[in-house]
Amino acid sequence: MSKAGEPIRQKKDDRPVVLSVEHVDKVFRLPTEQATGLKQAFINWTRGIKGYKEQQVLQDVSFQVHRGDFFGIVGRNGSGKSTLLKLISGIYYPERGRISYTGKLVPFIELGVGFNPELTGRENVYLNGALLGFTRSEVDAMYDDIVDFAELGEFMDQKLKNYSSGMQVRLAFSVAIKAQGDILILDEVLAVGDEAFQRKCDDYFTEVKKDPNKTVILVTHDMGAVKKYCDRAILIKDGHVVINGDKDDVANRYTLENLKAPDKQSDGKKQGDEYPTGLSAQVPLLRAYPVSSSVCKSSDTFRFDVEYDCAEYDNLYMAIAMHDTRRGGIAYDTGSDVIRLKACGHQVVHCSVPLNIFNNGEFRLVVSLRVRDAAQADKNAPTKMIAFTNDENSCVFAIRDKRNREYALLSDRGLQISLLGEESL
Repeated sequence: MSKAGEPIRQKKDDRPVVLSVEHVDKVFRLPTEQATGLKQAFINWTRGIKGYKEQQVLQDVSFQVHRGDFFGIVGRNGSGKSTLLKLISGIYYPERGRISYTGKLVPFIELGVGFNPELTGRENVYLNGALLGFTRSEVDAMYDDIVDFAELGEFMDQKLKNYSSGMQVRLAFSVAIKAQGDILILDEVLAVGDEAFQRKCDDYFTEVKKDPNKTVILVTHDMGAVKKYCDRAILIKDGHVVINGDKDDVANRYTLENLKAPDKQSDGKKQGDEYPTGLSAQVPLLRAYPVSSSVCKSSDTFRFDVEYDCAEYDNLYMAIAMHDTRRGGIAYDTGSDVIRLKACGHQVVHCSVPLNIFNNGEFRLVVSLRVRDAAQADKNAPTKMIAFTNDENSCVFAIRDKRNREYALLSDRGLQISLLGEESL
């Protein structure tokens, strides 16, 4: 796996480059105040008041896409993905850098953009085709394929406003993917339509991957789709390309970015005399962090350390709960007094958890320190919690294994139900 910001070395690719993005910057001007007249505008100008601030959305973005690539662009919300697509599509222009492509480019950035509800489905197909740059004769040649894929033949002469939302989505998506372009740009459109239509889309993309002349650029938050369809991918973070190359490295890094809790001013740092949530003067430090890779297979054993600083208490215990952040609930809990700690002070505890029984998912390990009064008569009395890890200092990891399912928590290797018999009543 590559380090952040380091390009992955690729084998020489002799296929022609159909899209080149070279050192592209994009800046938006956000208004901060508005002059109410010419006099105020002149005063602002003399004082050097611009009336806007600049927001750098993309900075020094460079990559190439070859003919026949199924190329993924991923990143968290606000990273600059959609802005990049609009630059490629010619909707925006960069402040610096150059974007060039070869062939017919078909952008499909938002479902249904350019559709008119007062026109029929048939008229909207021709309208959308014209907006994409196709002539009427070219749309004539594509029309039957579009209608067949959308499965809307008997509805094409009805007005679009009478379509259900699902029918509109199917028609819009069919126009995009059946348009006879050389480069197809898709932005967050894989989860469209019902289950049967999604299976049809899946079959279509499987066939597209086999076509050496068809190039697809896909923006998605679905890392399963990136690993399944894409040949290469880039990860954008804060307007920069941080990984360019291997799709699995990109998908795994994206998963880690999403596992990280959002920064909280009250959680991560000590402020004045206040301690982060879950800590105190008695326990100023408690955190769990990964030792092995945070993206694992079910055959792996996930290793992590727990670091704590507690000098005041003796008779310390540690409890660990594994939260299932995707499905909700607690997948496992050690109990409040199972793990007895040997020493106080500043210590590090080495831990591991086998993953063979779990399906794919994202998990958070929450640790608490607990005490039992040594002088207490009842040795079975419950322990008392004195510290716990908040979202910022808990340990997160993900399981990604092709053998696993996505829905249930336990894998088929971890639990199987056997039919013991059947009888008629």
